[in-house]
Amino acid sequence: MIKIHTALFAILMLISAIKMDNIQEQEGTLSQKLGQAPVKHQLSYIDQDEKHTVIPAFSEEKHQPKVKMLSTSTEEKASKPKPKPKKKETAKTASSRNQSHYSNEEMDLLSRLVHAEAKGESYAGKKAVASVVLNRVEHRSFPDSVRGVIYQRNAFQPVSNGSINDKADQDSVKAVKQVVKEDDRTTKAIYFYNPKTATDNWIRSRKIVERIGRHVFAV
Repeated sequence: MIKIHTALFAILMLISAIKMDNIQEQEGTLSQKLGQAPVKHQLSYIDQDEKHTVIPAFSEEKHQPKVKMLSTSTEEKASKPKPKPKKKETAKTASSRNQSHYSNEEMDLLSRLVHAEAKGESYAGKKAVASVVLNRVEHRSFPDSVRGVIYQRNAFQPVSNGSINDKADQDSVKAVKQVVKEDDRTTKAIYFYNPKTATDNWIRSRKIVERIGRHVFAV
């Protein structure tokens, strides 16, 4: 009985060995066939879509912060326009008041002041008085209108004594028109007075720039 079992075991072992040999032989044949088979063309981005002409680069550049390049080239500096220097601004300028800014009423008022202040003076003396008024209009220390200058407190005696209301003579009217419309000013002074009758010591301390008739003109 023992011999029979031993024989059967030996037969089973032999059959298993034969099957293993067949499996290994089949695997080797299959590997050989696979090795000899032609390699298929691997798909690329262009094969997948003919419209793609550039293969995208997979990198981390898009995540990097963009750095602005600073150029120190002289050409680039030269191409930049230089800022224009700002013009100095003054409170009042001569160009800010031309003949179109003076109304007929202002010219009539100025003519009456010239007539009252320069009565008996030469034509040049009348022009000088009118010039002083306009110089004050354009000066930062005085009102910016003819009426404002003439009616400034204690500025002109004809306003105080009422002679400002007298009608102007022809020479006074003509002198004012020439000073205003032709910008023909006789003096750059902003003060005038009669040294024989003036009682204000402060006005006498001003620098004299003109002497016309009985009046002196100062700044």
